Amino acid sequence: MTTRTQHPARWLAATVLISWATLAQAEIGPAEQPDLKLGFIKLTDMAPLAVAWEQGYFLDEGLFVELEAQANWKVLLDRVITGELDGAHMLAGQPLGASIGYGTQADIITAFSMDLNGNGITVSNDVWEAMKPELAMDGDKPRHPISASALKPVVEQSNARGERFRMGMVFPVSTHNYELRYWLAAGGLNPGFYAPQRGDTSGTLEADVHLSVTPPPQMPATMEAGTIQGYCVGEPWNQQAVFKGIGVPVITDYEIWPNNPEKVFGVSKAWAEANPNTHLRLLRALIRAAYWLDENNNANRDEAVEILARSSYVGADPEVIANSMTGTFEYEKGDVRKVPDFNVFFRYHATYPYPSDAIWYLTQMRRWGQIPE
Repeated sequence: MTTRTQHPARWLAATVLISWATLAQAEIGPAEQPDLKLGFIKLTDMAPLAVAWEQGYFLDEGLFVELEAQANWKVLLDRVITGELDGAHMLAGQPLGASIGYGTQADIITAFSMDLNGNGITVSNDVWEAMKPELAMDGDKPRHPISASALKPVVEQSNARGERFRMGMVFPVSTHNYELRYWLAAGGLNPGFYAPQRGDTSGTLEADVHLSVTPPPQMPATMEAGTIQGYCVGEPWNQQAVFKGIGVPVITDYEIWPNNPEKVFGVSKAWAEANPNTHLRLLRALIRAAYWLDENNNANRDEAVEILARSSYVGADPEVIANSMTGTFEYEKGDVRKVPDFNVFFRYHATYPYPSDAIWYLTQMRRWGQIPE
């Protein structure tokens, strides 16, 4: 695990508090727990945590924060539940899933949405070549967004040969799982059903395409090894496939559900109740970081790329991270298109966790059988 620790000595030099809307104007008492360990997964959308650390926003709040990379989403959630982590960068569906008892039952809450959008669906080079005859073209480039109907004959041929067509996603209650299922189903492919009441939590019942969990940083290597033929993941792991020449992103989640909530900052309900001032101070630091990331038409994104590229955070090539973080997205090698809202951290009220979005996640859990009748 990668750890980033902030030393209290830096706090002595941090003397300026920047007021911020209602939360910033509020009189918040001293932090009940100033020393904190927060978890994250190596993805570009952990950026508010990295920026709050690097810009001294945590220190401005009297918080001495250690940021620690986690192996996968299950480990991260389990460590928040046990109290080994005080809070974490989480999938938007994780607090909901834990609250309703899908997987581990726990009271996990969120008061901060970390970002909007940020995912893509990538297929291997072989699959892409097989899809090409089905694609509508604008000159020599495919017309986007690309429907899964172009993938359907490829899947049918694979299944006819007795070879399961497999794709990866990051966690059963992830946006990636639901976006990938939504895209496949809209193209006439069955991504399978869950049947937990019958002891089947694989999500592959009646599936044309078999979906399985793979940690985000391992997606490109797992596809390159032939274990999966494609995946849905956050950045920089779609652009990494392009950079390595092993795959082609076919659609972004902005084209599936524009401005969808992707990650949240989650804590246990018990921790929030025991540490209300600490929680508010954390939120204030994260809101400042989100604003910094989007202010002046993303003017700080190049600096954000440099921060995220460090091994203590995402640890990927800066060019790969910049592909999406600076308002562009590369599909086939050389096919770079403008996607200004691929990563959104503050604008469009991005930091607010809307209850209506939670309802959408619950409908998808019900649609695919995670919530039984």
